[in-house]
Amino acid sequence: MIPMRPRRLRRTPAMRRLVREVAVRPSQLVLPVFVAEDEGDISSMPGVRRHTVDGIRRVAEDVARAGLGGIMLFGVPDPADKDDEGTQAWAEDGILQRGIAAAVDAVGDDTVVMADTCLDEFTSHGHCGFLVDGEVDNDATLPAYVSMALAQARAGAHVVAPSGMMDGQVEAIRAGLDGDGFTDVAILAYAAKYASSFYGPFREAVDSTLQGDRRTYQQDPANRREGLREAELDLAEGADMVMVKPAGYYLDVLADVAAISDVPVAAYQVSGEYAMIEAAAQRGWIDRERAIEESVTAIVRAGADIVLTYWGLEMASWLK
Repeated sequence: MIPMRPRRLRRTPAMRRLVREVAVRPSQLVLPVFVAEDEGDISSMPGVRRHTVDGIRRVAEDVARAGLGGIMLFGVPDPADKDDEGTQAWAEDGILQRGIAAAVDAVGDDTVVMADTCLDEFTSHGHCGFLVDGEVDNDATLPAYVSMALAQARAGAHVVAPSGMMDGQVEAIRAGLDGDGFTDVAILAYAAKYASSFYGPFREAVDSTLQGDRRTYQQDPANRREGLREAELDLAEGADMVMVKPAGYYLDVLADVAAISDVPVAAYQVSGEYAMIEAAAQRGWIDRERAIEESVTAIVRAGADIVLTYWGLEMASWLK
C-alpha cells in the first residue's frame, strides 16, 4: 500500500487554493448596522458606529458596491421615545422604518435590505415582548411583532427577521404579511437564539435598558437538541431562512440545523465575538486579519450559507 502524504497538497499557496474545501464569498455576508437619531462610536466595538438615516444611505451604497449579500438594520430610538410596549417599533416615522426607507431608496434591489423584528431596542424595560406581572407574555407579544413586520414591509424591507424567540412568531408574521399583500417579503427567523453572554457590546450599541436576563425565552447554552427543534418549528411555520445565534460558539448547533434545513441557513457572528478578536488584536496577541478570516470560514465550514458579521465590508475587500 502506497503511504499517503497529505502534505503534498499544502506545499504552496496555489496548491492550497486549488484544494480548498470552503471559500467565503462576499455575497454570503450581511452587514449589521445601527440606525439612530445621532451618530457616534460604540466603545466596546472598535470600528463600529451608529449611523443617522442619511448615514445609512451611504452605508447601504457601500454594501451594494462591495457585492455583499445584504444589510441588516437595527433601530436605536431616542430614550424618550421608549415605552412599556415599544410602540416606536411599528411607528411609520420610527427610526427603524426611516432607516429602511433610506436604504431601499439608495440601493433599490441591488442588495437585500433586512430589518430586525424585535421590541427590545424600543421597550423601556429592554425585553423582547410585553410584560405581564413581570414576565414576557408570548401570545400578547405576537400581534406587536406582526405590526412591526408590516411597518418594515411598508418601508420597503425585503426581509423581516423576528429575533425575539416567541413561540409562533413566524406563523403569525407570515399570515400578517400575506394578509396585507406582502407575499414577496421574506422571513429570516432567528430560530436558535441562545441566552448568550456575548451580546454585551450590542446592548451598548442599542442603549439597552434591560434589567435581569432573557433566559425564560432565549435558549439555554447547554442545549444542543433544543436548537434543532426550534429550527424545525420555524421551518414548519414557513420561514424562508433560519438563523443560529451566536455563531462561533454554536457551530455544533449550526451544523445540525444545516443538515436538516431545506432553506438557506444563516449564522450571526455577534458583538462579543467581534469585540474579543478586536481587543486581542489591539494588544498584539493575535493576527487580526487571519483571525477574522478564520472565524468566518469556520462558520461557513459548519454549514452557514449566510453570515452576519460586522466585518462584512472589510472582508469583502480582501475576498475580491
